[in-house]
Amino acid sequence: MPVVDIIQNIESRVLFEDNHLLVVNKLATEIVQDDKTGDTSLFDNVKEYIRTKYKKPGDAFLGVVHRLDRPVSGALIFAKTTKALQRLNKMLQERRIKKAYWAVVRERPPFIEQELRHYIRRNTKQNKAYIYDKEVKDSQLAVLDYKLIAESDNHFLLEINLQTGRHHQIRAQLAHIGCPIRGDLKYGFARSNPGGFIHLHARDIEFQHPVSKELITITAACPTDPLWDHFNKITI
Repeated sequence: MPVVDIIQNIESRVLFEDNHLLVVNKLATEIVQDDKTGDTSLFDNVKEYIRTKYKKPGDAFLGVVHRLDRPVSGALIFAKTTKALQRLNKMLQERRIKKAYWAVVRERPPFIEQELRHYIRRNTKQNKAYIYDKEVKDSQLAVLDYKLIAESDNHFLLEINLQTGRHHQIRAQLAHIGCPIRGDLKYGFARSNPGGFIHLHARDIEFQHPVSKELITITAACPTDPLWDHFNKITI
């Protein structure tokens, strides 16, 4: 992609930016950092955006604060300074960055709202997480709460608040209660979505700015898609 197109593409998706931070609305199917596919990453494009827009000589600093799975869309925080990265990493470890996700499922969840507490174990060879009701070897506690906030004739929209940030946690825990996310073949949904994305979106992020201490609240618009469009209309 030509540099001018990269700049325009990233600029159109910036949700917040100052000297220390950059929050971008990640596209579904976009990889956050380089992987074995060799596809261009969001990280690389954001670095090019910073380097070119601000005419930085050499390589621009950029730190990844957290990640989103490739088929997931939504708000993603990058740090533009080492000070911000260190402080945000500490905030993340202390669970002082609040993240709310939207997920579309085909099956009605067992309750209108519920806390899910499971044990989760990652299989790195399969790149998949397995859920257990009791602690097993090499497992970690996984906690989230969900709330049913809207429904259509065939689908249900859940808002999820993470209390722990485990690998594939939302996907695996919802599948465990019989509510796999639409399009998520890996966790039991019957069919994939065109392009391979799933209906899981990092909707809201709230945190204290690591330098100014200002409260930052960010909402990321959902992708353009008939199902997301429907839920956007009835939740506004």
